[in-house]
Amino acid sequence: MQAVIRRGQTLVCEAIADLVPQTGQTLVKTLCCGICGSDLHALPYLDLMVEAGTRSGGASSLNPQKDVVFGHEFCAEVIEHGPGTQGRFKPGTRVVSMPFLVTGTGLELVGYSNTMPGGFAQNMLLNENMLIAVPNGLATDLAALTEPFAVGAHAAAAAALEPGSPCLVLGCGPVGLAVIAALKAKGHGPVIAVDFSSARRATAERMGADIIIDPAQESPYGRWSDLGIPNSMGEQMLAQALGKAWPRPIIFECVGAPGMLQKVMEGAPPKAQIIVAGVCMQKDVIEPSIAINKQLDLRFVLGYSAEEFAATLFDIAEGRIDAGQIITGKVGLSEVASAFEALASPDHHVKILVEPQRL
Repeated sequence: MQAVIRRGQTLVCEAIADLVPQTGQTLVKTLCCGICGSDLHALPYLDLMVEAGTRSGGASSLNPQKDVVFGHEFCAEVIEHGPGTQGRFKPGTRVVSMPFLVTGTGLELVGYSNTMPGGFAQNMLLNENMLIAVPNGLATDLAALTEPFAVGAHAAAAAALEPGSPCLVLGCGPVGLAVIAALKAKGHGPVIAVDFSSARRATAERMGADIIIDPAQESPYGRWSDLGIPNSMGEQMLAQALGKAWPRPIIFECVGAPGMLQKVMEGAPPKAQIIVAGVCMQKDVIEPSIAINKQLDLRFVLGYSAEEFAATLFDIAEGRIDAGQIITGKVGLSEVASAFEALASPDHHVKILVEPQRL
């Protein structure tokens, strides 16, 4: 079968060995797979990602020096089941799954494994007991977006939201847009979307953001008073003395660039919560005294739960999340390398989907 392989810091399209399902596994045909921001980071920085994971207490068999087939945002079609399965899904059934695979030697992350290819391959192996059938009528490309939108659902669920909490979303790439979608699906807001890219700001507006800000023209942090949020400790003390109350402001940092977290801390009103969903791959510096003086709450988030993943699929299927708004392109396997280059320009693309059955 054909696959796109990360080899060193390049992507090559070539044939790899066919897959045979082992105990508890199902062989599937990959119909559609999104290119994730994590994939864009991993192409040049996979060694740093593995090192950071190890120093965080995780264990990984992934060797960045060996071949890897990326792809963890997918919709696939059942081909056949291996031994020890129940045959819950007939061949031809479209399915999604969290990108994890239990093997005889441990847990593999689909798309970040030297032995188990991800969704940039024409076929994959998945655990039968983790498959979820795509609801009837839901388009394949929308089903493939379950994984990235579940990331947004998890970030929103981690926030200490109160009725009327203003939510500032910094960065309207796929993660920021998924956060906006999750917040609006649950009725939270007002939601303020911030991005330098006019195309991404327009997408954020279509996703339901209430206020759109171009940071080249206006500070993202200049509207707290308009939203009823005291913007300094003195203002908050005076408001409290007058018996006033206000909902807790929440800031979602979805950029992941060096220096960003420090800027957010400086711009946040006192007692705000900052949800860090952007993944910064370089070392960064912050001044803890700023967060201490403002009594800020910083929370870092990653991934999603099985419940959030399944709920996101049905939020998309029921139209509570208009996932298709973020799709800006589709490519075959031979075009994946050029798609990675195109995604470096935020003015042209948000999410490119790979269709592995075409070259």
